[in-house]
Amino acid sequence: MQSALLVAVRMERGSRRRSEPEEADKGRMKRTIIKDWKTRLSYFLQNSSNSNKRKSKKAGKHRNYFRPSPEEAQLWSEAFDELLANKYGLAAFRAFLKSEFCEENIEFWLACEDFKKTKSPQKLTSKAKKIYNDFIEKEAPKEINIDFQTKSMIAQNIQGPTHTCFSAAQKRVYSLMENNSYPRFLESEFYQELCKKAPLSRAAQGT
Repeated sequence: MQSALLVAVRMERGSRRRSEPEEADKGRMKRTIIKDWKTRLSYFLQNSSNSNKRKSKKAGKHRNYFRPSPEEAQLWSEAFDELLANKYGLAAFRAFLKSEFCEENIEFWLACEDFKKTKSPQKLTSKAKKIYNDFIEKEAPKEINIDFQTKSMIAQNIQGPTHTCFSAAQKRVYSLMENNSYPRFLESEFYQELCKKAPLSRAAQGT
């Protein structure tokens, strides 16, 4: 009986020793993932900030993007548009898509948004060709996943481009992101980290 108890105790100790390194590995992996996310996010925020600096240089405006509060981040889960409308949220989503190797979807969507705001006919033509070359044509460097019929329609439309040239493709990509990538983003470690409230300090708890 005593020997059986000794075996059980040893087995429990052994499993405990094995589980401790596993937990440590998981913790390290989580920290690495979040660190990688923050690096990518910093890159997209910096690019967005530089772009806005150029656009607003004449007006003398300068904008910095700060980490959102947990309450603000939680709003992004209410609707996909809430996420895209927030500069920090958009940068975080781009970083997430990059980690999933499908950043071409958000890049195409953003290019279309910019395209629709273009007023100059000359710029409209050049931007239409660039979007087609970058995202639409076969074996394009950032080719998006759309059907052959939509591709053919776009190829015809850009011969005399209008602001609606890419509307069908943009809707398709938006739906793809909303139904697939967006739910995974909301479940990601990085988003969960943004939604966490900072623990109260001892001084704050004592008040």
